[in-house]
Amino acid sequence: MASTNDHPGEQAAQDPIRLLAVRDTPLSLDEVFRAVGDDAAGGTALFVGTVRDHDGGSDVEALGYSCHPSVEGEMRRIAEKVTGRFPVRALAAVHRVGDLAVGDLAVVVAVSCPHRGEAFEACRMLIDDLKHEVPIWKHQTFADGSEEWVGA
Repeated sequence: MASTNDHPGEQAAQDPIRLLAVRDTPLSLDEVFRAVGDDAAGGTALFVGTVRDHDGGSDVEALGYSCHPSVEGEMRRIAEKVTGRFPVRALAAVHRVGDLAVGDLAVVVAVSCPHRGEAFEACRMLIDDLKHEVPIWKHQTFADGSEEWVGA
């Protein structure tokens, strides 16, 4: 009898990167979730980053994201790193640019894997590496008139 790990569904998919994009329009949870659907996946992890009303003890009044032209290539590099480390069945990541309001979706990432633990770990690596390595910058204006740039 073959071991469970010998089943094709336990392995990474041939082309698991299903959706990578940067958009200046509102993001869709449904689109990202549909993109990572896979019959062999027993676990799907989804992370949603939203614009909050404060940062570093100050009230945020306005927020905008901008990016370098290389952003989608860098997103692909991160996605390939994640798919090389975990048995990813499907992966998707979409980031917003432009002016956003409190409560808007800034980033949505999702990963499906054969098991939940792998999905959680892969999703965490995906969002953490996107946040730290991809050239997307956040410009915040605070209620006191000060402002700050944050990003990779």
